[in-house]
Amino acid sequence: MTELVHLTVNDGVATLTLDSPHNKNALSQQLTGELLERLESAGADDAVRVIVLRSALDVFCSGADLSEATTVGMGVGAQRMVDVQRAIVANPKPVVARVAGPVRAGGIGIVAAADISIAGDSSTFALTEVRLGLAAATISLTVIPRLTDRAASLTFLTGDGFDGAEAARLGLVTRAVPDDELDAAVDAVLKSLLKGVPQGLRESKKLLNRERLADIDARGKELAELSASLFASPAAQEAMLTFLNRKKS
Repeated sequence: MTELVHLTVNDGVATLTLDSPHNKNALSQQLTGELLERLESAGADDAVRVIVLRSALDVFCSGADLSEATTVGMGVGAQRMVDVQRAIVANPKPVVARVAGPVRAGGIGIVAAADISIAGDSSTFALTEVRLGLAAATISLTVIPRLTDRAASLTFLTGDGFDGAEAARLGLVTRAVPDDELDAAVDAVLKSLLKGVPQGLRESKKLLNRERLADIDARGKELAELSASLFASPAAQEAMLTFLNRKKS
């Protein structure tokens, strides 16, 4: 089985690279399983001070794997999405997302869960669940706290897309920069983080994420069940199959 999430460690930085070209880094059971394993490994490695999440592709993440959702269902996948967000939020190491290219639906949960997210100006975002008869249930745990009430209503209810600069204005990402400056901007953040003492980074992250982590633990299972039930509904199944068939034509 081809590895979909690569882990490399260099000079205190663990880089987790999403590399699933056949489905544009969709959140399949294999990808989320590997991502959870790599996050745990990096978090437990004393040689790692900071974790970077990025994509090897020109797409950061296309959201849920709709092929799986219309065949095996989302009973496992929905809970995995909660688990991935929790693994990022609870990880003892700061997690930085390097965001380039399109980010859709569930992928936005990864961006929101990260402690710091730097996006290229041309990156695009959309919470498209509503257009498939779904709701952004599991990722609401991390996305809603990043947004104002008005921004959450606009993005969740319309499904309209927005670019990196707008994502920064809404609070979804920390900063948006010109595409050709993305790596330099991420490197600058990493340089600053690496000046922190591990204990200071760990305890500061706990303070910042205490309420978010408690909310994930309190409501994660309920929202995963809601998400799975919506994916299994006739309305969503029909919409997803229509979308998949349109992509094939």
